[in-house]
Amino acid sequence: MHDLHEADKILKLVIEYAQKNSLTKVIKIVIDLGSIVEHGQEINPEFLKANIALLGEKTLIKGAEIVVNQIKGDSWVLKEIKGF
Repeated sequence: MHDLHEADKILKLVIEYAQKNSLTKVIKIVIDLGSIVEHGQEINPEFLKANIALLGEKTLIKGAEIVVNQIKGDSWVLKEIKGF
């Protein structure tokens, strides 16, 4: 469930960015993910990717490549959004 919460936050930022930049389709999202613990469990990169894709199924990110790079630290950063 904690992965879903972070995925929702990320999706909202991606959609906001896309709207501000007049993108109609997002084709790639790159996230740097540190060690984030929510509700006693560390966020799993694969679960995060799957949840972003699931939540974005009916949005302009549908089918986008989602890349999650593990980094040191305890936060995540939205590194790149590609679209047209």
